[in-house]
Amino acid sequence: MIQNLHIYKSPEELANEFAWQLMNWVETHSGNEFNLAISGGKTPDLLFSVLAEKYADSALWQKVHFWWVDERMVSPNDPESNFGVATKLLFSKIKLSEENIHRIKGENNHKSEALSYSAQIQEHLTFRNGWPQFDLILLGMGDDGHTASIFPDQLKLLESEQICQVATHPVSGQKRITLTGKVINNADKVCFLVTGSNKARLLAEILNKSSKAALLPASYIKAKAWYVDEAAIQLIGEQNLSDYGRNNN
Repeated sequence: MIQNLHIYKSPEELANEFAWQLMNWVETHSGNEFNLAISGGKTPDLLFSVLAEKYADSALWQKVHFWWVDERMVSPNDPESNFGVATKLLFSKIKLSEENIHRIKGENNHKSEALSYSAQIQEHLTFRNGWPQFDLILLGMGDDGHTASIFPDQLKLLESEQICQVATHPVSGQKRITLTGKVINNADKVCFLVTGSNKARLLAEILNKSSKAALLPASYIKAKAWYVDEAAIQLIGEQNLSDYGRNNN
C-alpha cells in the first residue's frame, strides 16, 4: 500500500528535499548503524550530488553503511558501475570509512559473487521475519517498469527464497546481481524516486491499480512512499492522487 506520495516541481527540488529527509532519518535512527541500500540511475545520481554538496562534512556518515540494490557485472572503473558512479559523486567527497561501503564486486564471477554478497548481508544485518532487514532501500523504476534488476520477464525473482540472485538484462543480455523481492519488501522503509515524463504512463498504471500493473515488477514492492516530480505524475487524476495521501511540496 502506498502511504505517501510526495510531488515536486523538478528532479532538482526532489533531490534537495529528499537529501534533507534522508539525513534526518539517519540522525533520528535509534541504532548505531543505518543500513542503506542504494540504486543507480539519473535521479539517485542527482541525489548523490546534492548530498555531497550540502552534507559533505556531516558526522552522520560514519553511521551509514552503504549497500547496493543491484549492480552490473562490470569492473568498478566501468562507467556503468553503480559503485563507480556513487564513488565519483558521493564517497570521494564525504567523510566515510571504507568499512562502511559494502559493494557488489562486478568484476567477479556473477554466480559466486551473488553467493558472496548474500553471505555478507547475512553476517552484517539483523533479521526480521526470516529475512535480513535494511533500514532504508532506495529504488527507481525503469521505462519497462523494472525495479532493482527485476525485469518484467523475470518476475520470479520477486518470490525467490534467495537473498540475492543473478538477473539478465532482457535486451543486452548483461548479467547483474540484484536483491530479491522478499528482501526488498522486508526493509523498514522502501522509497521510490521517480522522475520524468517517460515514467508517467507506468506510474499511472501502478498508482491507479490498472490490470496492466501486474506485468510491472515495481508494482509488487511495498513502498513506504513515492517521491516523484510533476512530469512523472502528470497522468494521475486528482481523485486518485488524494487516495494516496498526496503531499505537495
